Amino acid sequence: MVAGSGQDQLAQDFVQFSVDSGVLRFGQFKTKAGRLSPYFFNAGLFDDGAKLGRLAQFYAQRILASGIEFDMIFGPAYKGIPLAAAVAIELARLGRNIPYAYNRKEAKDHGEGGTLVGAPVRGKVLIVDDVMSAGTAAREAIAIIEAAGAVPYAVAIALDRQEKATEGGLDVDHSAVQYVRDRLGLKVCAIAKLADLLQYLEQHSGDAIGAHHQQVLAYRQRYGVE
Repeated sequence: MVAGSGQDQLAQDFVQFSVDSGVLRFGQFKTKAGRLSPYFFNAGLFDDGAKLGRLAQFYAQRILASGIEFDMIFGPAYKGIPLAAAVAIELARLGRNIPYAYNRKEAKDHGEGGTLVGAPVRGKVLIVDDVMSAGTAAREAIAIIEAAGAVPYAVAIALDRQEKATEGGLDVDHSAVQYVRDRLGLKVCAIAKLADLLQYLEQHSGDAIGAHHQQVLAYRQRYGVE
């Protein structure tokens, strides 16, 4: 944090990195919930070694700063797989060597078989994923972890959109992150939140990118949660 500014510098640096990488874009995009969003975050575009390595640094810094205790990392297929591997590498580089595992979408009927790959799933498990839109992927990961006899303990994501989730096509009064935290009982840490993105846009009011602030703010006021 920057003293006296209320600014999360790690989050601001991450938003800048996401913009520079083309991962965070502005315009008009249709979300899974059918909303027209003025911004789009596509973690799949962290698509080379340098970007993935830098992304892992952001995750590792946020995870370590959160103080969350965990025994291993789990990456839900598919996007969570490279994220879990990259974060495990970065944590090891920082002196914390943590085992990791991930799942296959389809069970393998030869070799070691099953749906789980990597280290044995045990102890307190940190799930690493990109974003949470409905919490569906988190629930699936939780079921896999519990079936293995371990404890789904926390989730680390890149961006918390801080917006209402939908159930049965209707808006509800909580976000996917709030659902996972408050109703499923997992701790959640995010590298950045929509509030950080709004702060970034406000600080760039004199630039072309700052022109998107009002649209993003209006979206937050319509669909946002605290």
